[in-house]
Amino acid sequence: MKRESHHAYALFSLGLLAAAGAAWTAAIGWLWFRQEHLLFEPVPLPGGERLVPDEDVHEHTVQVPGAALSVAQLRRPAPRGVVFFLHGNSGNLRDCLVDLDAFREANFDLVAMDYRGYGKSSGHIASEEQLRADVRAVWNHFAGQYTGQRIVIAGQSLGTGLAAGLSAELGTAGQPPHLTLLVSAYSSMRALGEELYPWVPGRVLRYPLHTVEHVGKLQGPLVLIHGDCDELIGIHHSRALATALPTAQLHCLEGAGHGDVHRHPSFRKAVAGALACL
Repeated sequence: MKRESHHAYALFSLGLLAAAGAAWTAAIGWLWFRQEHLLFEPVPLPGGERLVPDEDVHEHTVQVPGAALSVAQLRRPAPRGVVFFLHGNSGNLRDCLVDLDAFREANFDLVAMDYRGYGKSSGHIASEEQLRADVRAVWNHFAGQYTGQRIVIAGQSLGTGLAAGLSAELGTAGQPPHLTLLVSAYSSMRALGEELYPWVPGRVLRYPLHTVEHVGKLQGPLVLIHGDCDELIGIHHSRALATALPTAQLHCLEGAGHGDVHRHPSFRKAVAGALACL
């Protein structure tokens, strides 16, 4: 009787393990195919609405394979250069255009794009390669306007990995930007994912976005801005990037989190100081 009970318990345990394994496999499969919905949180906008009422902000559309991308351009009468800005994973361009006076005071144009599905941009993000190709296409569309002027490639949160990649690519092509500016950066999306979801194998992530690898290849100066209370991307990520490029400047904003970093007075001071040095 005891032997039969032990056998039944063993079968029951194996059944539980099999069920748990099947559930884990199903969850991993769901993450593989649905991760765009987890990584990207776009907020669409009606095509007929202006992004902002500012008369010096002009709207453009850049055609890419399978989509039309919405782009905003702050244009100064005689700018010193341009900041090409890549925003985070949520919202749209309207959220990025709330405080443009820092760029006006520094006499810099600003070019910012919405990724596929964000704001007025059509299409859907399907891969990291596509995302990077879109970023290159938008930059190439405007680059000719700023020949001989100061070029800043900037990104915040999700956009930092894309910005670092573009800066490294421009450097390889013999046209390094005068400054790369990364706000609330991650060393890689894979590393961040392992911190937030340790039960998920890193190979499941189809958007590894290895920022640290690109930072190590930068040929120009790098400025990092990070809140020391960032609850999503810890400041140790920016410290890892600063280690990869020892000449980098890291501004630690005391008391700043992830979503409010750009509202801190010290943030505007750090950006203005970086642009003034160019």
